[in-house]
Amino acid sequence: MTIQTVEIPEGTAAFGKTIDAFARFGHSAAVRAHGLLFISGQIGRRADGTAGETVEEQTELALRRIEAILRQENLDLTALVDVTSYHVDIRHNLPEFLTAKQRFIDSPYPAWSIIGVDGLASPEILIEIQATATYPENV
Repeated sequence: MTIQTVEIPEGTAAFGKTIDAFARFGHSAAVRAHGLLFISGQIGRRADGTAGETVEEQTELALRRIEAILRQENLDLTALVDVTSYHVDIRHNLPEFLTAKQRFIDSPYPAWSIIGVDGLASPEILIEIQATATYPENV
C-alpha cells in the first residue's frame, strides 16, 4: 500500500504566505492513497493571509485552493467525488456559499455534506471545505 503526501510548492498563488499553516498545524495539504486524493480542509484566506470579507469570497478562495491542489495532481474539480463543507452561522451564510459553489461545481455533482458549526480555527473564518478526488482509472 502506497500512501504519499502532496506538498504545496512555495509560490503557489492560491496559498501565498499561508503555506506554512500545514506545518504549523501538523498536517498535509493532501494525501494520495488507493487511487484517491484526500484534500485537507481548505479555508477562505487570501494569499496574503487575510480572510475573505464575505462567505461568497471565502468559498471562492477555498475552492481555488482545492483547484490548485488538484491541478498539481493533473486533476480538476470534475475529479471530486466527496466533499464536506463546514459553515459558521449556516442558515444565514448558505445562500452566499451556494452562489460561489455554483460558479465552480458542475453536474455530475460530487457527494456533498454541508454541516453547520459553532466556529472554525480562526474567528474570521466562516467556511472550511475538505474533499476527496479520484484519479483516472487508467493511471
